[in-house]
Amino acid sequence: MLDCVTSHDKITTAASGFVLEDVPHLSDYIPLLQTYPDPLQDNPSYSVVAQYYVNVDDTIAQQIVVHKNSPRGTHFRRAGPAQKVYFDSEEVHACIVTCGGLCPGLNTVIREIVCGLYHMYGVHKVLGIQGGYPGFYSRNTVPLTPKVVNDIHKRGGSILGTSYGGHDTSKIVDSIQDRGINQVYILGGYGTQYEAAMIFEEVRRRGLKVAVVGIPKTIDNDIPVIDKSIGFDTAVEEAQRAINSAHVEAESAENGIGVVKLMGRYSGFIAMYATLASRDVDCCLIPESPFYLEGPGGLLEFVEKRLKEQGHMVIVIAEGAGQELLSGNPSIVNKQDASADKLFPDVGLWLSQKIKDHFEKRQKMAINLKYIDPTYMIRAIPSNASDNVYCTLLAQSAVHGAMAGYTGFTVGPVNGRNCYIPFHLINEGEKRVVITDRMWARLLSSTHQPSFLNPKDITGEREERTVNQTTDGQNHSETAD
Repeated sequence: MLDCVTSHDKITTAASGFVLEDVPHLSDYIPLLQTYPDPLQDNPSYSVVAQYYVNVDDTIAQQIVVHKNSPRGTHFRRAGPAQKVYFDSEEVHACIVTCGGLCPGLNTVIREIVCGLYHMYGVHKVLGIQGGYPGFYSRNTVPLTPKVVNDIHKRGGSILGTSYGGHDTSKIVDSIQDRGINQVYILGGYGTQYEAAMIFEEVRRRGLKVAVVGIPKTIDNDIPVIDKSIGFDTAVEEAQRAINSAHVEAESAENGIGVVKLMGRYSGFIAMYATLASRDVDCCLIPESPFYLEGPGGLLEFVEKRLKEQGHMVIVIAEGAGQELLSGNPSIVNKQDASADKLFPDVGLWLSQKIKDHFEKRQKMAINLKYIDPTYMIRAIPSNASDNVYCTLLAQSAVHGAMAGYTGFTVGPVNGRNCYIPFHLINEGEKRVVITDRMWARLLSSTHQPSFLNPKDITGEREERTVNQTTDGQNHSETAD
């Protein structure tokens, strides 16, 4: 059994040695809460399941590859139905809000939260908050029923709309309290989950019986701890169309070059996985892997070499790659978008122009370059089959967690199993591609591109990571063998 709980973050040390990063529960700050039998026990859909309740001691290990003598590491609470719930279905008044940029799968999650609450728990009062966080205090809402959301998973975007910024914690919680809302489902990325944590803290400070649940949404797949976020599989699949078009254009022209810019401000997961899936890419550039243009071993030398070898090439570049090379651009310095993120110059246009300028100076080699930016086409499409299933599981896990009285958590898969992760871990920083791991080595092997890194830098980083693994017993690799 579990013991030794700390006061704020519910870190629990088990007798067997592992650490449970538990999530808050309504009973932590509201005493003598009434419980109710889980309605699933009378649900005919679940009658065929041998054991549909999750054991209270079930946990999911964050790391499945450990050294022989290392500690057992961090675990998270497994998601799923609980034998007792802390809400009477007739008293539940839930709301759903989507924040930040668009990505495939938003409508599927909205649909499955509504249908999960309705069909699994008999909850009939669900409100959609329109226009992101400002919708809470601008009174923009819409009632959501299974009939209203029945076909929305076939559309891209979010039927509730979305926005950046506009977060006023006190006003939002005032609106939640005034409306009698007691379950809040928040779909968003890294910044949205940070703001969701602020809402939870204010709810807890006021002693309100309100479950605050985050659902990870970011097309860049840069949310830490979890295996992936919604929309990522669809984004990688749709990116193939742009890469294939670039390859056809490049292959059909003498010295043809196709340049494709993909999403990824700080993390290059889409670019990396799309490149590996395509097998038509000759060079992949991501924010985690610096590169340089001029001189021996530079990108321009590699482009010239590849054109001489095969007569064409395809370059995939993530939007955040090479930004240190553009930092002197006076038109972009100190500018921010509505989300308070730094505005990045279009690295794809910049790179395309640099390549053109390089070959114009040489004169002996004419090139035919085509630049493709499919960003908004990818963000706006409906989710594919893989993401639809994933969104369904996330939504149902979120509903189970809220009904069981858990709060202040993000739901997500860790090593293939959905679990409840406390907000503070989700908000510790973006997940990045580790360029000293095997997955990046597989990409280099596929594209045959140089790493553009100094071998001494690689050795130093590898030694540092080895020390970290030895001291904390964690394996920081993003991918398995």
